[in-house]
Amino acid sequence: MTEITDTTQVPEPGGSSEGKGRRGGKRAKKGPLGRLGLFYRQIIAELRKVVWPTRQQLSTYTSVVIVFVVIMIGLVTVIDYGFTQAVKYVFG
Repeated sequence: MTEITDTTQVPEPGGSSEGKGRRGGKRAKKGPLGRLGLFYRQIIAELRKVVWPTRQQLSTYTSVVIVFVVIMIGLVTVIDYGFTQAVKYVFG
């Protein structure tokens, strides 16, 4: 007869799992230069996935940023001038 046990452990094929640690897959087998090379290959692969803007889009985005910065400079200048006049009025 087959003995029924209360355990959820599944035995590993090929022997006991005690004393055997996982090595971390492929990464653990490479040295520091191999990992560095892999890192740079992954960077290149990710950069190839990027959808780069066209020249027209780039000039449009640049113009929008410059206009926004000029508006913000004007706003900060007006607020600064107002605070300066308020401080001169309060403290003489």
